[in-house]
Amino acid sequence: MNLNTDHYARCIRTLEASLAQLEKAEPESIEFEIFRNAVVKGFELTLEIGGKLLRKALKLYTGRPRDVDSLTYKDLLRHAAKHDLMSTEMVEHWFVYRDNRNNTAHDYGIGFAEETLTLLPMFVADARTVEATLREKLGNGHA
Repeated sequence: MNLNTDHYARCIRTLEASLAQLEKAEPESIEFEIFRNAVVKGFELTLEIGGKLLRKALKLYTGRPRDVDSLTYKDLLRHAAKHDLMSTEMVEHWFVYRDNRNNTAHDYGIGFAEETLTLLPMFVADARTVEATLREKLGNGHA
């Protein structure tokens, strides 16, 4: 079974493009707020798609896919490290991303948005690494 990472790769590219537009916008402008909102939502979507792909990937490593379905998000990440789909350092990063995502989902204050923005450079790099790893180990060969 091949794991298609095309949608995930597109989510990452969209997030990068939104971030580039945000960096061009004048702070305090409506454009800045629009792009900040887009970046936060792009971050959330990219994180969720990455988690879903990791869950699908782990099902390929076990004879019991239902066991993978029952894993918590953080346990899913730990198992991804056990199967060399992520480094243990990256798993720690993703714990932070997930905690941040859970906070932004419940409180869309500027503070949470700003916290998300500080995580984005590392998150984009980590998301690209996950996408490349999944594509190389289990993928369909294109990005």
